[in-house]
Amino acid sequence: MADSVLELQNVDKVYGEGETAVYALQNVSFKVRKGEFMLIVGSSGSGKSTLLNMIGLLDRPTRGKVIIDGVDTSTLSDNQLSSFRNSKLGFIFQFSNLMSDLTVIENVMLPRRIQGTSHNARQEAITLLRTVGLDNQMRKFANKISGGQAQRVAITRALINKPAIVLADEPTGNLDSLSAETTVHLLKSLNRKLNQTFIIVTHDRPQFGEVDKVVTIKDGKIVEGELEAQV
Repeated sequence: MADSVLELQNVDKVYGEGETAVYALQNVSFKVRKGEFMLIVGSSGSGKSTLLNMIGLLDRPTRGKVIIDGVDTSTLSDNQLSSFRNSKLGFIFQFSNLMSDLTVIENVMLPRRIQGTSHNARQEAITLLRTVGLDNQMRKFANKISGGQAQRVAITRALINKPAIVLADEPTGNLDSLSAETTVHLLKSLNRKLNQTFIIVTHDRPQFGEVDKVVTIKDGKIVEGELEAQV
């Protein structure tokens, strides 16, 4: 698939050895095309967080390959992996994890500063904040905005490096129902507007409505094919 932005090939994650070995993931394979909006769903302990860690290059598989934007990440050293992660992946978490002593715009620009490519970052951050309706909040400190606004800032921060994939771990889990609905709408809007690939771990499948693909994990295995194609 020429336009694949992510491919997992027979990925296992094993903890322990011999008779005590536990498979957190077993023979997981699927592809994601550029611009798709995909969900990873499963109950607690199903392996979905481990899968997110594999895709997010926060951990290495015991066996198998994780190929991102055409690069076999198993060939990268730890230093290369860290640099690659920062340039190719954006992260959104259940809690916004903003730096309270930084302003909204400083939080958004932070990944660019870490990457050492801060040229034009401020203008790009302003443009993104305008896109999510927060350009009037950019000079406020992060601890002076609402939870829903903080999650929008976190989404903007995840986009500032123009990543190949944005990974979101329960991005609505810490929000009230109205803020959660607004966040889902925003993510889908950005997916269409920016042709941005989103991979979202959630326990609340219905909340996201129609999506391009769903991978359901149970006991470390995909149990609902690679796809639930609805769009």
